[in-house]
Amino acid sequence: MQTPTKGAYLAAELRLPTNWVDYTILGIYFVVVLGIGFAARRSVKTSLDFFLSGRSLPAWITGLAFISANLAATEILGMAANSAQYGAYTVHWYWIGAIPAMVFLGLVMMPFYYGSKVRSVPEMLLLRFDKWAHLLSSALFAFAAILIAGVNLYALAIVVEALLGWPQWVAIVVAGAFVLAYITLGGLSSAIYNEVLQFFVILAALIPLSVLGLKKVGGWDGLTDRLTAEHGANFTTAWGGTGIGSANPLGANWLTIVLGLGFVLSFGYWTTNFAEVQRALSAKNLSAAQRTPLIAAFPKIFIVFLVMIPGLTAAALIPGFGTSDSGYQYNDAIPYLMEQLLPNGVLGIAVTGLLAAFMAGMAANVSSFNTVFTNDIWGRYVEKGRDDGYYVRFGRLITVIGVCASVGTAFLASSFSNIMSYLQTLFSFFNVPMFVVFIVGMFWKRASVKSGFWGLLAGTVAAMVNYFWIYKQGIIDIPSDQGANFVSAIVGFVAGAVVMVAVSLFTAPKPAEELQGLVYGTTSPGMSEPPAAGDDAWYRRPALLGWGAIVLAAACYIPFSF
Repeated sequence: MQTPTKGAYLAAELRLPTNWVDYTILGIYFVVVLGIGFAARRSVKTSLDFFLSGRSLPAWITGLAFISANLAATEILGMAANSAQYGAYTVHWYWIGAIPAMVFLGLVMMPFYYGSKVRSVPEMLLLRFDKWAHLLSSALFAFAAILIAGVNLYALAIVVEALLGWPQWVAIVVAGAFVLAYITLGGLSSAIYNEVLQFFVILAALIPLSVLGLKKVGGWDGLTDRLTAEHGANFTTAWGGTGIGSANPLGANWLTIVLGLGFVLSFGYWTTNFAEVQRALSAKNLSAAQRTPLIAAFPKIFIVFLVMIPGLTAAALIPGFGTSDSGYQYNDAIPYLMEQLLPNGVLGIAVTGLLAAFMAGMAANVSSFNTVFTNDIWGRYVEKGRDDGYYVRFGRLITVIGVCASVGTAFLASSFSNIMSYLQTLFSFFNVPMFVVFIVGMFWKRASVKSGFWGLLAGTVAAMVNYFWIYKQGIIDIPSDQGANFVSAIVGFVAGAVVMVAVSLFTAPKPAEELQGLVYGTTSPGMSEPPAAGDDAWYRRPALLGWGAIVLAAACYIPFSF
């Protein structure tokens, strides 16, 4: 892990020359955000409205919200940091580490989620296994959601303090208060409609930054020439130097990239992370729910350029960027370019875009946290059978508690120079073990009731042991944090699967009649529906959208493979 070289004291060096135009743009954005929250409040009449938008939203709305929830400040700062540190290897997080899993979610898993009418991902484990698997998964997810929301708070604090000179506590309180306000007012609908707005604001911030950055270094050819001279030829390729036993900036070979990132981490995140799946569950029907991640996959293919180019540009402009000699850490790539390249007005849009990204990411995790905690923990095991209005009120209360708790977890992220490494560490601990339980339970009827709990526990513990003991204590030499995350993900997946198989061989399986709609090859009434009028259009066909996204992502690899 790279030791952080800079912290809050960077404010004077990266301070942006903002003026009244920039602050006016920022103020207008906050007014619109709160306006959406007040407008969405009128539609909240039941707990289903508050937690899942009444399952009434069209696919294009949920699809844009799906990608916006992922395109948080941590994604923008973290992937730009990845690019400054590892180079063009960043494309793996998108074309192999996202698109296939998003397609799998839409085509294979959404029929199970949506057809079973669950309100959350952990609730699916209650139906397939037992209350112990459900309770453990709910607790782990709630804890992870607060940690990830804290990462967004930390990302916001370092950016706003450095760029605008606001004290960290002011940045955290102001932005946290706005997120809290519009989620408690309008629930998930407010979060989703704001995420659609935030998607376009984020693009408006990143596009000029990428274009001006390329212009500054003499175009793509000038960028690659500088990076090759400074870091070597592998820095600007996707697969160069990834042979087993070869050295490369990422510190991972093709096998750990494909298995650790492309399969385990990727599928673990995209198919079981309720912060994403919740958007698809709010769709108006099964077809719209399936198309939600597939629609999101197409902008995901190209967004990599908007976060990778700024990171590469920063690495090209300042030799040794991210090291102690440069005076910058990898997280500073985006702020540095904003300070250097953007004029007033555009600067205001860029600052607004970063705040929008933070709010989208935090809102996604807070809204999923309040749903899981209210329905899967409090409503299931503490206060059962209360009236529907009680759970709406409790959902608003736990939202306040969740935002306050995330403030405390923000400081955990401060020990990482590259916050994307921290996020990937969390995913290997919490998402991967849940994914192995889902995948074994979904495709193997013999998986027993008790195997879900023990597989989830074993996978989580094994991933943590690998990271904190085997990697951190130097038992096995792994060149980088990201390489260690890939290995931890594989270890967690294998351990969870082995324990599930072993436990299943000695304990009773679930009766076959209780597995309908929960195991691949079985059906339930909710998993099929007659096509609506006009559903024969090509863009309404999930399979066509899914395969199109995979082919397009594969084609994008070609220029970076040589």
